[in-house]
Amino acid sequence: MTCFTEASLALFCGALFGAGLALSGMTDPANIIGFLDISGDWNPQLVFVLAAAVGTSVAGFYGLQKRSKPVFAQQFHWPDAAYIDSRLVSGAVLFGIGWGLYGYCPGPALAALVYGQSHTVIFVVSMLVGMLAFQLLPKPQAKP
Repeated sequence: MTCFTEASLALFCGALFGAGLALSGMTDPANIIGFLDISGDWNPQLVFVLAAAVGTSVAGFYGLQKRSKPVFAQQFHWPDAAYIDSRLVSGAVLFGIGWGLYGYCPGPALAALVYGQSHTVIFVVSMLVGMLAFQLLPKPQAKP
C-alpha cells in the first residue's frame, strides 16, 4: 500500500498542474498575448482555461469548508486580510505588466522550463530575484 507524504502529494499536484498548462497551451506566451490583444487577432483559449480553474477552485474551497481540519496539518490557515493596501495594488500592477509584456506568469513559466528555452530561464531567474528582493523589503505593520 502506497502512502502519500505531504511532499509527494505536493509534487504530484504540481506536476498535474504543469501538465494541464502544457496540454492547454498556456506555456506558450503567444497564447496569452493573443488573449490580451483584444483589438487584433484575439485568442479566446485562455477564457476556457480560466473558467476551468475558477470552477475547480470554487469546488475545492466548498469541499474544504466542510472538513474540520486538513489532511496534513492540525488546522486550516485561511487568509485573514480584509483590506486592499498599496502593496497589494502595486504587486497586482507589476504582475499584470509582466504578464502582458511577456506572456508568462509564475506557474506557466516554471512548467515551460522543461522546454529548455533560454528566454524562459531568464524570466524564471528574474522572477526568483524579484521574489528574493520582496522578502528583503521591510514588512508593514499589521492593521488593528
